[in-house]
Amino acid sequence: MTELITFGETPLRLSPTGDQRLEQAREATIHADGTASNVAVAADELGAETLWLSKLPESPLGRRVQSQIEEQGVETAVAWSEDPAHRQGLLFREGAAAPRGSKQWHDRGNTAAATATPAEFPMDRVQETEIIFAGLGTAVLSQEAAETTGALLRAAGGSGAMTAVDLDYSQGLAPPDTYSGVLETLAADIDVLFAEEESAREALDRSGGPRELANTIAAEYDLEIIVIRRSDRGAVALRDSPGTNIIHERETVETETVDPTGEMGAFVGAFLERLIDGSDTARSLSYAVAAATLSRTVPGPFLTTTAGELDPIAETVVDKSR
Repeated sequence: MTELITFGETPLRLSPTGDQRLEQAREATIHADGTASNVAVAADELGAETLWLSKLPESPLGRRVQSQIEEQGVETAVAWSEDPAHRQGLLFREGAAAPRGSKQWHDRGNTAAATATPAEFPMDRVQETEIIFAGLGTAVLSQEAAETTGALLRAAGGSGAMTAVDLDYSQGLAPPDTYSGVLETLAADIDVLFAEEESAREALDRSGGPRELANTIAAEYDLEIIVIRRSDRGAVALRDSPGTNIIHERETVETETVDPTGEMGAFVGAFLERLIDGSDTARSLSYAVAAATLSRTVPGPFLTTTAGELDPIAETVVDKSR
């Protein structure tokens, strides 16, 4: 049985080498960089049986996405589109050293993933998984993508799976009210929500610190678990247990950042893998922060590690959080 199924668009990210500006660059690296696929890679790396679902154009760009994800060991189930109007999503990212900030630009209009339908995916496997995960960054691409996300969550959740969603907010992809509107339509089928602190404030029009955000968002959307990544790269998690609403909080481990683009995928993938393995919320949160920490030390969006390497980092996270 597949333990974790993820669904979502994976754009190709083009980044100039070093900290060059796009307008000056002559070379760029290309990564298949999507929330759902990054989560699948991280969970697979730590031992979970994973499957990534998406729709891609039948083109060299689409095949590049699939091959790069499969090279990481993740099984894929891709619906291929031969319609020339269905594009491969692109993301341009310009890294920078302080005080200049990193920037990114989306080119994700009319993509194949925006036309995905439930019938294009193996629903029998969806109904047998332990956890299903999706990012709202795909659901906001179109009404059809939002409906397909909802159908997959309902199919898995109706068969007893845990359903998990990342707010996955990115400026320039869709307006904040589109994210909040899609979340509202999917909320009844969501058990676990992940969000970054600043993204939750902007996309959901909320105020307050991470603990307050966790409490108010969990109550409003009736969530079993909510996890907020703090702006300082620590995190808080709230699990709705009978008679208690305990918030767990974890501090990050300082590192020299080589590439921050894989942090959220590593964080979510590790958290979900630990839940699959039987860990409680507190332990899952420790491993999530540890995985995000480690991911910053290597280039690219994919977590590359082993449980043995992650264990001492997770223990350091626990020690720092006492």
